[in-house]
Amino acid sequence: MNQNNQVTESYLKGDLWGHPKGLYVLFFTEMWERFSYYGMRALLVYYMMKQLMFTQSKASQIYGLYTGFVFFTPFFGGLLADRILGQRRTVILGGVLMAIGQCLMMFQDTFYIALIFLIFGNGAFKPNISTQVGSLYAADDSRRDRAFSIFYMGINLGAFFSPLICGTLGELYGWHYGFASAGIGMIAGLIVYIWGQKYLAPDQIMLMKAAKQNNEKNKENNQVVEKEKLTTEEKNGILALIVLCFLNIVFWGVYEQQGNTLALWADTATDRHLFGGVWEMPATWFQSVNPFLIFIITPVITTFWGWQARKKKEPTSVGKMAIGCILLGCSFILMIPAAKIVGNSGLASAWWLIGCIFLLTIGELYLSPVGLSLVTKVAPVRMVSMIMGIWFLSSFFGNYMAGFLGTFWEKMSKESFFTMLIVLAIISGLAILLLSKPLKKATGGR
Repeated sequence: MNQNNQVTESYLKGDLWGHPKGLYVLFFTEMWERFSYYGMRALLVYYMMKQLMFTQSKASQIYGLYTGFVFFTPFFGGLLADRILGQRRTVILGGVLMAIGQCLMMFQDTFYIALIFLIFGNGAFKPNISTQVGSLYAADDSRRDRAFSIFYMGINLGAFFSPLICGTLGELYGWHYGFASAGIGMIAGLIVYIWGQKYLAPDQIMLMKAAKQNNEKNKENNQVVEKEKLTTEEKNGILALIVLCFLNIVFWGVYEQQGNTLALWADTATDRHLFGGVWEMPATWFQSVNPFLIFIITPVITTFWGWQARKKKEPTSVGKMAIGCILLGCSFILMIPAAKIVGNSGLASAWWLIGCIFLLTIGELYLSPVGLSLVTKVAPVRMVSMIMGIWFLSSFFGNYMAGFLGTFWEKMSKESFFTMLIVLAIISGLAILLLSKPLKKATGGR
């Protein structure tokens, strides 16, 4: 153990702005990767319907399958990292695969092949970049939650700029320009990550090699170090995370309408003319509203949680996630009067959609970064990437559900469609509240 500690300390010398320098390496790596992912996602439904001439139902199903499998493969990427390659090499592998996939998106004939590269690349990348944030901090380090908030800002910085750049290039100048810019973003992320290796904590494979060397020395001294088995507490924690994964499926199914049916709403039902009708804002720009609001709202939310903590009234992680689901459901209440306006006059003000995204964003902040932090707190270190992959399985099923829900967009009235989303999200939140006590106990009160 002493050798492992020495290895870790050698990687973590010198903080920057109160956090290890490795946090900022991971921040900018994830920023560029999310720029790549969301840039492509901003164009995907429009590209399928306007260039590939798919029907709305088929485009919605493919969107759900793609965004779903993007979150299915992280489980296997976590296994690959924990047992064979290590987190660092698996992240690099994932980045290379995604860069190739974005380049293939530039050509119609390789559309499905490109999606496969992007799916497997994200599977290798996604769970292993997130867990490396947690590895920079000791288990009892109070900076861990704040570190994940900073890391989440990196995600949304990339998500903010990508529709503005990739979306504009794709919509106005040619789809291949939009996809090419997304590929360039992924390459930039790889460069940052490879350059910053010296600032990262050793991954699980590095620690296992160090432990193996210790075991060999111990054998020479007739000392055998047994492999650690899961304790009852660890098993309960993992079971609680799996239950939360299941309950989160509906959240992601409703939330991911942003890139699906809400993108269609922005394109066909929203008045996007500004400056007296002189200029029409590209529909893809609405997908920058969510990450932009995250920059504004995150400091307010974290300050509010700090105030609640001082009053000893801060909700647990499980409680926050329940609130997030309920807020998500409430966000779509605003779309019902907007749908009535469209039915009467043809177009609704952009403020209805922006208001929906505003509430949706608060719900996201109560669930997504809190869940990432909870995984790194509860999961055993020796299998944290695999558990993070299991966590992302809820996003897999949720994104598949998003595609399925999208098939009702043209079959139901818009008021009925949004009411369905409201009911689903609120029921999910209430279910988490009902199970909050046993879940809180299983996660050690976190």
